[in-house]
Amino acid sequence: MYKYIIKRLLLLIPVLIGVSLVVFVMLEITPEDPARQLAGSDASEEAVEQLREEMGLNDPAPTRFIRYIWNACHGDLGKSYTTKAPVVHEIMSRFPTTFTLACLSTLIAGVTGILLGIISAIHQYSFLDRFATVFALLGVSMPVFWLGMMLIVFFSVKLAILPSSGFSTPLHWIMPAVAVGYRASAIITRQTRSSMLEVIRQDYIRTARAKGQTEKVVIYKHALKNALIPVITVLGLQFGAGLGGAVVTETVFSISGLGKLMVDSINARNYPMVQGGVLVIACVFTLVNLAVDVLYAYLDPRIKSQYGGRVRAKKLLKNESDTREGTRNE
Repeated sequence: MYKYIIKRLLLLIPVLIGVSLVVFVMLEITPEDPARQLAGSDASEEAVEQLREEMGLNDPAPTRFIRYIWNACHGDLGKSYTTKAPVVHEIMSRFPTTFTLACLSTLIAGVTGILLGIISAIHQYSFLDRFATVFALLGVSMPVFWLGMMLIVFFSVKLAILPSSGFSTPLHWIMPAVAVGYRASAIITRQTRSSMLEVIRQDYIRTARAKGQTEKVVIYKHALKNALIPVITVLGLQFGAGLGGAVVTETVFSISGLGKLMVDSINARNYPMVQGGVLVIACVFTLVNLAVDVLYAYLDPRIKSQYGGRVRAKKLLKNESDTREGTRNE
């Protein structure tokens, strides 16, 4: 397992380089000039050219990309065009807010989606099953930004019980977390239902019922643990989607997080900030996927035993090969 984790961490390097390359190319082909944007429309061509030289924009694109990767490997993501502050400091000051929003939305999605999925699978074709289906259909069809605005209109403007902007208190957390988590909970509901329906038809579930165990024990001890494996995958993906979805949600709710920082940076053509933000989100998303893969072994011991069996088989084959080589040498 440790070798697997180290291998996945090493694979993180080409993934981040690829993400950086894609973002760099997309920013490179945009028609706007960041030096002109920063200098202002009234600045002279000489002033803009001098600013381009100071920002290193006159260097060839491959040179700038290689320099960026080299500096990123040393923890330097450049300096913001607008504030002149290091990009790393700007991102780290905003990232905890975005990370908290992603965690809260994933928690809401996991709890709501798993419970509704279990209920829907147990009471298949009932009113509860139809309710869960409609709930999932609305969640998948509803854009996050539209749901966020509707929540603001209803709970902030009409009822005046929740603040419409900010992220400083638990009351501020409710609407943004619900807006991001609702879509994810709809997807998890359908996945949990499908997985539970497949598991509860297995032979070992019939055996558990035949042994006289209660339905609650059969569902939550035997069936749910095995049904959670594909659901955990979806949860990990939705956590990454929560980080990306925060770009829109933080703008709607005026949250000072990484998502809003990236939107403002795109509008200001602040390319180092955009590249750094995407790189951090990609890194966290990859690490979360690795954590999900490791969690499989603890949810299903068969996965760990299969991995351990492959490792032991490789060792046996190596030992047998070494023995044969030694016999031939003798």
